Amino acid sequence: MGNVYFLSDAHLGSLAIPHARMQERRLVRFLDSIKPKASAIYMLGDMFDFWDEYRYVVPKGYTRFLGKLSELTDSGVEVHFFTGNHDLWTYGYLQDECGVVVHKVPVTTEILGRVFYLAHGDGLGDPDPKYRLLHALFHSRVCQRLLNAIHPRWGMALGLNWAKHSRLKRADGKEPPYLGEDREYLVRYAKDYLRSHQDIDYFMFGHRHIELDLMLSRKTRLMILGDWIWQFTYAVFDGEHMFMETYVEGESRP
Repeated sequence: MGNVYFLSDAHLGSLAIPHARMQERRLVRFLDSIKPKASAIYMLGDMFDFWDEYRYVVPKGYTRFLGKLSELTDSGVEVHFFTGNHDLWTYGYLQDECGVVVHKVPVTTEILGRVFYLAHGDGLGDPDPKYRLLHALFHSRVCQRLLNAIHPRWGMALGLNWAKHSRLKRADGKEPPYLGEDREYLVRYAKDYLRSHQDIDYFMFGHRHIELDLMLSRKTRLMILGDWIWQFTYAVFDGEHMFMETYVEGESRP
């Protein structure tokens, strides 16, 4: 068995990222570098800044990334794609054309003998009522049908500009730094969940764009995976050890 890799939050196509083409190429080079060593890759949400599939149309761009996903799955690497709050509008293209396994809800699964709780992280323990309302609207089948009734020219522009406006409201376009165990809602959620699911070895989340590696108990570890906009961080599990790494161009790791 090869290594298992975890990454999240590339936000490909973002209108707020000035180095978007370079960013996509860097991600593709990383995926190419791990191809000989990987048995599975888990992408934990928001790989696209906005993704909406229409019945006969998919979004413009991302050809390098989509091609690499197809190449990986064709070669036998399992690729798991978790939808995030930016790219949940997928209806079969990624599965049928790229061969990835799409997950729209959190998943508890065994990987190389350890129990993992995997999720993007949006909506898990977040007390903000405004965000909870948006989360419900984005997941509503009625709202999804209404969005897809808009011509792709306008629907994609609406989604990308909404995402851009949301990111530029933050200082430097970045998420707040780590808030501490008592205020970080994904940490609080994992602690609560662990009380009734003590078999979990690893909680793995994206969404927050921070790099966090925290022991919740003697056996249970929580990891938030950073992002692929500024940090280029990922986790790798070899069946025995888990490492948080940063991808550096030109480096080759075992």
